[in-house]
Amino acid sequence: MNTITKLVMVSFLFLSLSHADSFKTMKGNLEITPINHASTSLSWNKLNILLDPVGSINRYKNAKSIDLILLTDIHGDHLSPKTINSLVSSKTKIIAPQAVIDKLPKNLQKITTRLDNGKSINSIMGLKVEAIAMYNLPESEHAKHTKGRGNGYVLTFADKRVYFSGDTADVPEMRALKNIDIAFIAMNLPYTMSIYDAANGVNAFKPNIVYPYHYRGKKDGKKVFSDIKEFKNILNKMDKNIQVELRDWYK
Repeated sequence: MNTITKLVMVSFLFLSLSHADSFKTMKGNLEITPINHASTSLSWNKLNILLDPVGSINRYKNAKSIDLILLTDIHGDHLSPKTINSLVSSKTKIIAPQAVIDKLPKNLQKITTRLDNGKSINSIMGLKVEAIAMYNLPESEHAKHTKGRGNGYVLTFADKRVYFSGDTADVPEMRALKNIDIAFIAMNLPYTMSIYDAANGVNAFKPNIVYPYHYRGKKDGKKVFSDIKEFKNILNKMDKNIQVELRDWYK
């Protein structure tokens, strides 16, 4: 098999999108629910958190009680001011890099905290939030994702550390991560990285559990899906102790 990701049009038979995976922490259970592509719901300690909410408000179970929204990038599969406006309430806070803030309307900018690559917020609603660089390789000013523009995130829920890669390649900042319990890794060409690069990157920082997400790409103008089953096979040949969880993010 060559070094280019095998992209295939498939019908996945994995767990339903409505399913929330539950993880024990020292301060209650953390529930994580795939929504679509990059959009993800997290509930913990009476907090409702969304990552990159886009699309219909009907996708979001706790639409009227969102405490925190995390935004990674300016592209439309990560950023929808219309969706965000339909989700925010008087208590909602947003975290985003400056390039994303610049794309938000004024009312949303007022409730947004800027967080740059390499920076962290040690306590927001009981969470620690770290911004991790996400970008394409090789670096270029013409890349789809340039360094410094977008954020991946590490969220600390008591004793559990959860990483969302955002639109990144197998970059040194990802490889340098430590003590990650759960990782969500993007793998779609030509926007992020191949399943082979993703497996190598994950094997470098060795999370306990990894979820492929954001695995819809494009080839010859058509939507295609990275072979996440093969990603699992490749990674587990490197390290059988890393638990790979497959979910259908596109049902």
